[in-house]
Amino acid sequence: MSVFLYILMIFLWGLSWIAIKWQHGDVPMEVSIFYRFAVAAIVMLVIGKLWKKLQPITRRDQYFIGLQGVCLFCCNFLAFYSATLYIPSGLVAVLMATAPIFNAVHSRLFYGTQTNANFWFGAVLGLMGISLLFAGDLLTTNWSPDTLLGLMFSLIGTWCFSIGNMLSIRNTKHNVAPFTANCYAMFYGCGALLLIIWGRGLSFEFSMTTQYVGSLMYLAIPASVLGFTCYLMLVDKLGASNAAYILVLTPIVALSASAIYENYQWTSYSTLGLVLVMLGNVLIQRKRALFPVWKQRLS
Repeated sequence: MSVFLYILMIFLWGLSWIAIKWQHGDVPMEVSIFYRFAVAAIVMLVIGKLWKKLQPITRRDQYFIGLQGVCLFCCNFLAFYSATLYIPSGLVAVLMATAPIFNAVHSRLFYGTQTNANFWFGAVLGLMGISLLFAGDLLTTNWSPDTLLGLMFSLIGTWCFSIGNMLSIRNTKHNVAPFTANCYAMFYGCGALLLIIWGRGLSFEFSMTTQYVGSLMYLAIPASVLGFTCYLMLVDKLGASNAAYILVLTPIVALSASAIYENYQWTSYSTLGLVLVMLGNVLIQRKRALFPVWKQRLS
């Protein structure tokens, strides 16, 4: 079952990045994100009511589900959508592949989960890979502000995503099923987006183009309803760091889509960088110590 969910998630989220890129246009970014999760939340609510999937939630649990919603369905996507304004969507997916590193650090801080020498070697390889992925752009654009902004927004989004993972773990520990938490969290995320839209005085525009409507429906239902439910099920079954391993493989799909639709150019820098990011994340997941002597010293 976990293998099937992994494969499904790689393609669902791998293709979602180019769909995010297609959401840019006449409709304000915040409004597009609101539409996405409003549709997803309503679909999940209907499914939950018809198949009796929704649990009763205590007031205290609602507080943490609300925080999860703000992190997973508001703040991180504001950052990711912003990032795709400045850099190819495939590169944003690669930066999100650092989520296992964020999750490992946050799991240690919040839940006391131990890290080993493999984690630190993997983290170093991952950071080297990200540097190489952006090296070509930085060298050719003389440290373009757009590239740096894309990098910054991507990392902020990944940090928010990881905090949302930690809140999901907390909710699961208190016997809140991923489907229930996801459904209510999306409504809370929509509420936070409404406050931002109202505060900025944005209007609820809508584009009837095939590209906009098609990408919106893909992001709302396959990528959000199915994607986040499957992902949080994996977080529940395997833990946050292991579940986030999905994000190591999605950049292959995302960068392939970028090459087709955004004219993303593969270079020796980007190829080596992607390999290092993936290798670093594989090393982080490795249970057996790569260097047993170092394991003894770090324990």
